[in-house]
Amino acid sequence: MNTKPNSLWRDVELESFPGLSKDLNTEVTVVGTGITGITTAYFLVEKGYNVVLLEAGRIIEGTTGYTTAKITSQHGLIYDTLIQTMGEEKAKLYYQANEEALSCIDDIRKKEQIDCDFSYQDAYIYGNSKEANRKIEKEAEAYKRLGIDGGLAEVTELPYSVSSAVKINHQAQFHPVKYLASMIQRLQEKNTPIFENTRAAKLVEGDRPEVVTREGNTVTSDHVVMATHFPFADFKGLYFSRLHVERSYSIAVRSAENVPDGMYLSAEEPKKSLRHFVTEDGEKLLLVGGEGHPSGQKENTEESYENLAVYAKEQFGSEDVSYHWSSQDLITLDMVPYIGPVTKNNSNIHIAAGFAKWGMTNGTIAAKVISDLIAGKDNPYIELFSPSRDLGKQHVKSFLKENMDVGKEFVKGKLDRKNIKPEDLAKDEGSVVRINGKRAGAYKDEHGSISIVDTTCTHMGCELNWNNGDRSWDCPCHGSRFTVEGEVIEGPATKPLSKLSDK
Repeated sequence: MNTKPNSLWRDVELESFPGLSKDLNTEVTVVGTGITGITTAYFLVEKGYNVVLLEAGRIIEGTTGYTTAKITSQHGLIYDTLIQTMGEEKAKLYYQANEEALSCIDDIRKKEQIDCDFSYQDAYIYGNSKEANRKIEKEAEAYKRLGIDGGLAEVTELPYSVSSAVKINHQAQFHPVKYLASMIQRLQEKNTPIFENTRAAKLVEGDRPEVVTREGNTVTSDHVVMATHFPFADFKGLYFSRLHVERSYSIAVRSAENVPDGMYLSAEEPKKSLRHFVTEDGEKLLLVGGEGHPSGQKENTEESYENLAVYAKEQFGSEDVSYHWSSQDLITLDMVPYIGPVTKNNSNIHIAAGFAKWGMTNGTIAAKVISDLIAGKDNPYIELFSPSRDLGKQHVKSFLKENMDVGKEFVKGKLDRKNIKPEDLAKDEGSVVRINGKRAGAYKDEHGSISIVDTTCTHMGCELNWNNGDRSWDCPCHGSRFTVEGEVIEGPATKPLSKLSDK
C-alpha cells in the first residue's frame, strides 16, 4: 500500500482520558479497553460495582479497533472438530455461548440506543476443492447434530461460482468503535474512572490484588480482570506456551462491483473473509480480509495487503483501496478461549484470551462469564471456558509443536547475520542492522532521522523481526510488538526496548 495502515473503524473521533497519577482503591480493576474490557466494566457497573478501567494506550485501539467486526457463531469449520475433540455437549455449549453474545450486543445497542451500523446477515463458509467440499459437508452434519440454525446453502450472492457452502442464519455485523464509544459514554455517566496511557506493568496477587503501573502507581481492588488480549501477568499459567499468535490483514475498497450481502469466509487457504459496510453517504464498501500467518514470521507483510488488493480487483473489479489495517489474534490449543480465573489458586484474578479471530462474540461472552463469576452468579459456560481445563491428547501434541516452533524461532533470530548499515536505509524503511558487530533494529523516517533499538524482546529474549506493512518490530515467538521507538504495542511484553541511538 506504501502508506501507513488506517483502520476503517478508527475514523470515529474518541474522547481522551488522563493517565493515572495516584494510587486508587476500588472493587474491580479492568485492564484493557477492547470489547472484552469495556463490556465487562459495563456489566459490572450495571450490577452496582465500582470499577476502574485502565488502558495502556488510547481506548479501543487494540485488536477491537482493527477487526472485520463480524458478530457470528460461525468461526470457520469448527463444530465438526469440537465434536471430535470435546464432545457434542461442549460443542453445543460453544455455539450457544456465541449466540448469547450476539443477543447481548443486540440488547445493549437497543437499550442504550446506539447507532453502530448493526445489521443482520447470514454467514457462509464456501469452497471449491474436493477437500473443502468434504469438510463443508461434515460441518453441515455437525450443524444438524447440534441444532444450529443453518446448513448447506445451494446459492450465495458471490459474483463467482462456488461448489459448496454452509451457512448459519441470522448473524450480524456492526461498527465496533461506534458501539463501544457509546458504552464508554454510559460508563462516564456512571462516574467510572477511565485512564489512558497507563500501562499495567505488574500484578501482585493476594486477597486484594494490586495492579502496578509502569509509572509506579497502584490500583488495589477485590478483583482484577486482564482483558489485555495477551495476559500481562502469568502466575505460572504458562499462557505464552499455550497460545498461538497469528496476524491477519484487511482492506476496504470502493467502487467494487456486485458487493454481496451476507458475510463470507473461504474454506481453502489462504483464507479470504468478505463483508460489506455502508458509509454515511450510502456508499457500499467491500471489506476483504485474510492472508494470515504466524506473527513476526513474515517480514514483507506489505505483500499481504497487495494480495488482498489483487483479489478485490480480479473478483470485484475494484482497485480503489480506501483503508487497510491488520490485527493480531491468539489461538488456544483446543480452539476454545481461556476465560475465567488465571489459575486455580487465583480466583480473584481473571483473564480472557484466545479468541481465534472471533473476538466480537467471544469477547462479549467473556465479559458475561467473568462478571457473573465476580458477582457469584452461576453461568453455564464457566467449565467450558475454564483456563485450567484439562487438555486431550491431540491438544498436548499441539502444545509440543507450538513450543518446538518457538524454540526454532529463538535460535533462528540469534543466528541472524544481516550486515545492513542504518545509513543505507531508504526513507520510511526499517531493517535488522549490525551496530558494532551486534544485532539491532533501525528505522529511517520520512525526514531521514534514524531510530535504533535493541531487537531482543523484553518478554523472553527472542529476536524481533521488522514488519514493513505496519512499521513495527514483531516477536516471532509470542507475538509482542513494538513501535520504531521501542514502545510496547502489544504484549505479553510490558517493558519497552532499549534505545541504542538516534541519528
